[in-house]
Amino acid sequence: MIAEFSWDQFVFLWEAARWTVLLSVLAFIVGGAAGFVVALMRTSHLQVLRTVSAVYIQIIQGTPVLIILFLSFYGLAIYGFKLPPMVAATIAMTIYTSAYLGEIWRGCIEAVPVPQWEASTALAMTRWQQLRYVILPQAVRISLPPTVGFLVQIVKNTSIASIIGLVELTQAGKLVSNATFQPFLVFPIVAAIYFIFCYPLSRFSFALERKLHAHR
Repeated sequence: MIAEFSWDQFVFLWEAARWTVLLSVLAFIVGGAAGFVVALMRTSHLQVLRTVSAVYIQIIQGTPVLIILFLSFYGLAIYGFKLPPMVAATIAMTIYTSAYLGEIWRGCIEAVPVPQWEASTALAMTRWQQLRYVILPQAVRISLPPTVGFLVQIVKNTSIASIIGLVELTQAGKLVSNATFQPFLVFPIVAAIYFIFCYPLSRFSFALERKLHAHR
Protein backbone atom coordinates (compact mmCIF):
# COMPACT_ATOMS: atom_id res chain seq x y z
CA MET A 1 0.00 0.00 0.00
CA ILE A 2 1.36 3.41 -1.00
CA ALA A 3 1.55 5.82 1.93
CA GLU A 4 1.06 9.58 1.78
CA PHE A 5 4.12 11.79 1.47
CA SER A 6 3.72 14.14 4.41
CA TRP A 7 5.07 17.56 5.32
CA ASP A 8 7.01 16.00 8.20
CA GLN A 9 8.88 13.80 5.74
CA PHE A 10 9.71 16.84 3.62
CA VAL A 11 11.07 18.55 6.74
CA PHE A 12 13.06 15.40 7.50
CA LEU A 13 14.71 15.66 4.09
CA TRP A 14 15.67 19.28 4.70
CA GLU A 15 17.04 18.48 8.15
CA ALA A 16 19.11 15.64 6.68
CA ALA A 17 20.44 18.08 4.09
CA ARG A 18 22.18 19.90 6.94
CA TRP A 19 24.52 16.91 7.26
CA THR A 20 25.22 17.14 3.55
CA VAL A 21 26.16 20.79 3.96
CA LEU A 22 28.25 20.11 7.08
CA LEU A 23 30.14 17.27 5.41
CA SER A 24 30.78 19.44 2.35
CA VAL A 25 32.08 22.32 4.46
CA LEU A 26 34.35 20.08 6.54
CA ALA A 27 35.71 18.35 3.43
CA PHE A 28 36.37 21.68 1.73
CA ILE A 29 38.06 23.34 4.73
CA VAL A 30 40.18 20.42 5.96
CA GLY A 31 40.76 19.02 2.48
CA GLY A 32 41.59 22.50 1.22
CA ALA A 33 44.22 22.96 3.92
CA ALA A 34 45.77 19.59 3.04
CA GLY A 35 45.45 20.38 -0.66
CA PHE A 36 47.37 23.62 -0.18
CA VAL A 37 50.24 21.63 1.35
CA VAL A 38 50.07 19.18 -1.55
CA ALA A 39 50.19 22.06 -4.05
CA LEU A 40 53.25 23.56 -2.34
CA MET A 41 54.93 20.16 -2.39
CA ARG A 42 54.13 19.74 -6.10
CA THR A 43 55.82 23.08 -6.87
CA SER A 44 58.75 22.62 -4.48
CA HIS A 45 62.39 22.77 -5.53
CA LEU A 46 62.96 19.45 -3.77
CA GLN A 47 62.54 16.47 -6.06
CA VAL A 48 61.53 14.15 -3.23
CA LEU A 49 58.59 16.39 -2.25
CA ARG A 50 57.44 16.67 -5.85
CA THR A 51 57.63 12.90 -6.27
CA VAL A 52 55.79 12.08 -3.04
CA SER A 53 52.99 14.55 -3.77
CA ALA A 54 52.68 13.39 -7.39
CA VAL A 55 52.39 9.74 -6.30
CA TYR A 56 49.80 10.71 -3.68
CA ILE A 57 47.71 12.56 -6.27
CA GLN A 58 47.92 9.75 -8.79
CA ILE A 59 46.85 7.15 -6.22
CA ILE A 60 43.91 9.15 -4.89
CA GLN A 61 42.70 10.32 -8.30
CA GLY A 62 42.99 6.77 -9.59
CA THR A 63 40.95 5.33 -6.72
CA PRO A 64 37.14 5.65 -6.55
CA VAL A 65 36.12 7.81 -3.62
CA LEU A 66 33.78 5.00 -2.55
CA ILE A 67 36.80 2.73 -1.99
CA ILE A 68 38.44 5.43 0.13
CA LEU A 69 35.23 5.63 2.15
CA PHE A 70 35.14 1.86 2.68
CA LEU A 71 38.77 1.88 3.82
CA SER A 72 38.04 4.70 6.27
CA PHE A 73 34.95 3.06 7.72
CA TYR A 74 35.39 -0.70 7.40
CA GLY A 75 39.16 -0.94 6.94
CA LEU A 76 40.09 1.00 10.07
CA ALA A 77 37.48 -0.96 12.06
CA ILE A 78 39.48 -4.15 11.43
CA TYR A 79 42.34 -2.60 13.38
CA GLY A 80 40.12 -1.48 16.24
CA PHE A 81 39.35 2.04 15.04
CA LYS A 82 35.56 2.00 14.87
CA LEU A 83 34.73 5.45 13.56
CA PRO A 84 31.28 7.06 13.49
CA PRO A 85 29.94 7.36 9.93
CA MET A 86 30.31 11.16 9.97
CA VAL A 87 33.98 10.96 10.98
CA ALA A 88 34.77 8.24 8.43
CA ALA A 89 32.98 10.18 5.68
CA THR A 90 34.85 13.36 6.60
CA ILE A 91 38.20 11.55 6.43
CA ALA A 92 37.38 10.02 3.05
CA MET A 93 36.10 13.27 1.57
CA THR A 94 39.09 15.17 2.97
CA ILE A 95 41.53 12.79 1.29
CA TYR A 96 39.60 13.01 -1.97
CA THR A 97 39.41 16.80 -1.81
CA SER A 98 43.07 17.30 -0.91
CA ALA A 99 44.28 15.42 -3.99
CA TYR A 100 42.06 17.25 -6.45
CA LEU A 101 42.41 20.73 -4.97
CA GLY A 102 46.15 20.16 -4.64
CA GLU A 103 46.39 19.48 -8.35
CA ILE A 104 44.07 22.37 -9.25
CA TRP A 105 46.09 24.80 -7.16
CA ARG A 106 49.39 23.40 -8.45
CA GLY A 107 48.25 24.27 -11.95
CA CYS A 108 47.23 27.75 -10.84
CA ILE A 109 50.61 28.40 -9.19
CA GLU A 110 52.44 27.23 -12.30
CA ALA A 111 50.14 29.39 -14.45
CA VAL A 112 51.72 32.52 -12.98
CA PRO A 113 54.13 33.77 -15.66
CA VAL A 114 57.80 32.82 -15.18
CA PRO A 115 58.95 36.47 -15.32
CA GLN A 116 57.10 37.02 -12.05
CA TRP A 117 59.35 34.42 -10.42
CA GLU A 118 62.41 35.92 -12.07
CA ALA A 119 61.54 39.45 -11.00
CA SER A 120 60.99 38.43 -7.38
CA THR A 121 64.26 36.49 -7.45
CA ALA A 122 66.03 39.62 -8.71
CA LEU A 123 64.66 41.44 -5.65
CA ALA A 124 66.44 38.89 -3.44
CA MET A 125 63.21 37.47 -2.10
CA THR A 126 63.24 34.12 -0.39
CA ARG A 127 61.05 31.29 -1.69
CA TRP A 128 58.37 31.99 0.92
CA GLN A 129 58.45 35.72 0.22
CA GLN A 130 57.99 35.03 -3.47
CA LEU A 131 54.98 32.86 -2.76
CA ARG A 132 53.43 35.19 -0.20
CA TYR A 133 53.84 38.54 -1.92
CA VAL A 134 54.04 37.77 -5.63
CA ILE A 135 52.92 34.30 -6.72
CA LEU A 136 50.04 33.28 -4.43
CA PRO A 137 48.03 36.54 -4.81
CA GLN A 138 48.02 35.97 -8.57
CA ALA A 139 47.41 32.23 -8.25
CA VAL A 140 44.42 32.81 -5.98
CA ARG A 141 42.82 34.99 -8.63
CA ILE A 142 43.24 32.22 -11.19
CA SER A 143 42.11 29.47 -8.83
CA LEU A 144 38.82 30.90 -7.58
CA PRO A 145 36.55 29.76 -10.45
CA PRO A 146 37.80 26.14 -10.63
CA THR A 147 37.84 25.91 -6.84
CA VAL A 148 34.22 26.98 -6.54
CA GLY A 149 33.35 24.65 -9.39
CA PHE A 150 34.99 21.74 -7.59
CA LEU A 151 32.99 22.58 -4.48
CA VAL A 152 29.91 21.56 -6.48
CA GLN A 153 31.50 18.15 -7.01
CA ILE A 154 32.15 17.84 -3.29
CA VAL A 155 28.49 18.52 -2.49
CA LYS A 156 27.30 15.88 -4.94
CA ASN A 157 29.87 13.30 -3.88
CA THR A 158 28.76 13.50 -0.25
CA SER A 159 25.89 11.27 -1.34
CA ILE A 160 28.18 8.23 -1.14
CA ALA A 161 28.20 8.59 2.65
CA SER A 162 24.75 7.02 2.59
CA ILE A 163 26.49 3.67 1.91
CA ILE A 164 27.88 3.58 5.46
CA GLY A 165 24.65 4.70 7.10
CA LEU A 166 25.13 8.45 7.48
CA VAL A 167 21.67 9.97 7.28
CA GLU A 168 22.48 12.79 4.91
CA LEU A 169 20.21 13.88 2.07
CA THR A 170 20.49 10.77 -0.11
CA GLN A 171 20.07 8.34 2.80
CA ALA A 172 17.10 10.34 4.06
CA GLY A 173 15.59 10.05 0.59
CA LYS A 174 16.01 6.27 0.72
CA LEU A 175 14.32 6.08 4.12
CA VAL A 176 11.38 8.22 3.05
CA SER A 177 11.06 6.30 -0.22
CA ASN A 178 10.98 3.00 1.66
CA ALA A 179 8.32 4.36 4.01
CA THR A 180 6.07 5.84 1.32
CA PHE A 181 6.80 3.58 -1.68
CA GLN A 182 6.90 6.73 -3.82
CA PRO A 183 10.44 6.90 -5.24
CA PHE A 184 9.28 8.93 -8.25
CA LEU A 185 8.09 11.62 -5.85
CA VAL A 186 10.79 11.45 -3.19
CA PHE A 187 13.93 11.34 -5.29
CA PRO A 188 12.97 14.25 -7.57
CA ILE A 189 12.57 16.26 -4.36
CA VAL A 190 16.00 15.08 -3.23
CA ALA A 191 17.44 16.04 -6.62
CA ALA A 192 15.77 19.45 -6.37
CA ILE A 193 17.40 20.08 -2.98
CA TYR A 194 20.80 19.16 -4.42
CA PHE A 195 20.07 21.53 -7.30
CA ILE A 196 19.23 24.33 -4.85
CA PHE A 197 22.65 23.85 -3.26
CA CYS A 198 24.71 23.32 -6.41
CA TYR A 199 23.24 25.69 -8.98
CA PRO A 200 24.11 28.93 -7.12
CA LEU A 201 27.67 27.63 -6.70
CA SER A 202 27.90 26.89 -10.42
CA ARG A 203 26.64 30.35 -11.29
CA PHE A 204 29.01 31.91 -8.77
CA SER A 205 31.91 30.05 -10.36
CA PHE A 206 30.90 31.27 -13.81
CA ALA A 207 30.51 34.85 -12.55
CA LEU A 208 33.96 34.74 -10.93
CA GLU A 209 35.50 33.49 -14.14
CA ARG A 210 33.97 36.35 -16.11
CA LYS A 211 34.79 38.98 -13.51
CA LEU A 212 38.40 37.90 -12.99
CA HIS A 213 38.99 37.02 -16.65
CA ALA A 214 40.61 33.82 -15.44
CA HIS A 215 40.21 32.29 -18.89
CA ARG A 216 42.48 34.91 -20.49
